[in-house]
This record gives sequence, C-alpha cells and structure tokens, in this order.
Amino acid sequence: MRAIQAGRAGGPDVLEPADLPEPTPGPGEVLVRTAAAGVNFIDTYRRGGAYPMPFPHIPGSEGAGTVTAVGDGVTDVAVGDPVAWADSPDSYAELVRVKAARAIPVPEGVGLDVAAALPLQGLTAHYLATSTYPVQAGDTILVHAGAGGVGLLLTQLATARGARVITTVSTAEKEQLSRAAGAAEVIRYDLLKDLTGELPGLVRELAGGGLPVVYDGVGRSTFDASLACLRPRGLMVLFGASSGPVPPFDLQRLNAGGSLYVTRPTLGHYIATTEELRGRAGELFAAVQAGTLQVRIGARFPLAEARGAHEALEGRATTGKVILELG
Repeated sequence: MRAIQAGRAGGPDVLEPADLPEPTPGPGEVLVRTAAAGVNFIDTYRRGGAYPMPFPHIPGSEGAGTVTAVGDGVTDVAVGDPVAWADSPDSYAELVRVKAARAIPVPEGVGLDVAAALPLQGLTAHYLATSTYPVQAGDTILVHAGAGGVGLLLTQLATARGARVITTVSTAEKEQLSRAAGAAEVIRYDLLKDLTGELPGLVRELAGGGLPVVYDGVGRSTFDASLACLRPRGLMVLFGASSGPVPPFDLQRLNAGGSLYVTRPTLGHYIATTEELRGRAGELFAAVQAGTLQVRIGARFPLAEARGAHEALEGRATTGKVILELG
C-alpha cells in the first residue's frame, strides 16, 4: 500500500513515501480506498512535534474515497459506498480504516475531490457560524485569513445568514477571492505598517463601531488587534494559530476592553456524535449540490509529493484547500 510516513519530528523534509502492509477493518470499521486526502495545518503541527505523536506515523486525518470492505457489526455503510471523513488517522495512504460511525455519506453529484476538501474546513466553518457564535442577519463580523480554506467557506455561510463580512488577506489575488466569496470589505494587512495599531481603527470605521464577533484562525500576529475590534461584551473566537500560539495574557484585559469573551473551540467538540457530524456535513453537502457553497481547491499534489504540499501550506503559498490525490 502506498503511503506517506513522518519518520521523526521536523520540517516537511521528514515526509517520505513508503510501501506498507494493507490494513484490514476491525469491528465497527470500514476500509476505504482513498481518492484524495485533505492537507491541514494540524498535520503540520503533528509532523513538527507540536502535538505528541508516535514516530514513525502516517499523517492526515481527512479524506474521501470508496468503501472496499466492512468489519463486523457494520450495518449502515456498504462496500461501494462513497464516503468522506474528518477525523480518521493515517489518511495519507491508499487505504484508510474509518470507524463506520465517523463515515460521512457523500451524496450523488459531489465529486470525491470536493468531498475530501470539505470535511475539516467545512465543518469548522459550519460550527463557527451556527454554534460558537450563531451569526444573525444584520451582524457585521470580521474573518481573518479570508482567502484561506475556512475563511472562504465561513464568509459564504455567514453572508447566507445575512451578515456583512469584513475579511483580512495578504495579497491582491487573495482579496479578489475573498470578495468573490461574499466579503463586503477586505483589508490588506500586508499594506499595514502596524497591524495591531492600525487594524482596529480601520475595522471600526468600516463597521461603524465595534463588532459582536471576530473569527481568528491566525493567532499570535492578529490576537491583540482582534480584541481591539470588539464591542463591549463581544466574542473573540480563536480557532487556530497559523502564525503561532497566542502567549499567555492577563484576563483583566477582557474587563478593560468591555467585558469581552474569548473562546478557543475545537472541531471535535462540535461533531462528537454521529448525528451531529452527519447533520452538519449533510447541510454542507446540500449547499454544494444547490450551488450555494463553492469549495475552492487551491492546490492539488500527488500523494508522493506530500512534502511539497506541506511546504506550500506553511509558506502561505496556497488559497482554499490543499489536497493529495491518489489517482
């Protein structure tokens, strides 16, 4: 079986193609022949040793493909079914074992490449917009990294709910992509001399005051500015750390800023049950089928070039979703 292994903690150069034994599904599991695997920042954190991981290991936790075998006790997934997944380990591989309860049915008309690109970022955007802070019609909100995979999807979901979305991006190309997704205003933070000092004023001018919520997946470089964009009792949603983790800070800053709230959500707590996982995914796939949600696959790499995929992702050289294809 073709796969990618990280032999030790380190940079993208630790990723190497490997020929490994084929897995077999255990009770309650299905075996899937992978069509495409999603590449995510969490994969780079695990590869780099930021999160405890055994080495060697096969990176990846997201993908889509066709079921080739089912284990004992599986009744709701059958051989030949197209499925996707968001939280199954060892996904940079030709064959992946997926718990049947975590398999997401892929509806007719949705390609397996799109199905592989949507789960992690799409489910994240969905819970952010519907649960962490339920976006309401008339809200003005800020989404950092508006041309990233989550940013593009979150912008579309929020505008569909009647919100006015302000985004931040770093290039002219990314500004165009963010506007195409529905952003009403786009701020080029690469043109700012002092992001922390300048961004809050720009946002408040565009919004006519402070915001009810800021969605920040960037982390260290944007956190202080994000807090300063909020109105009293506003919510800071820190859902990622692509620029690095936010250092410890004095909680009294929340008091001084206007009784602010900060939350650090993670996807697993919003798809803990099969019902919630498939419910959220079903709404996303229905929107794709209806043409109201566009999934941008910004870069495609063959499985053997996983190293290049990680380099592109960490180098901020991509927009939308990065996937590995196993044709």
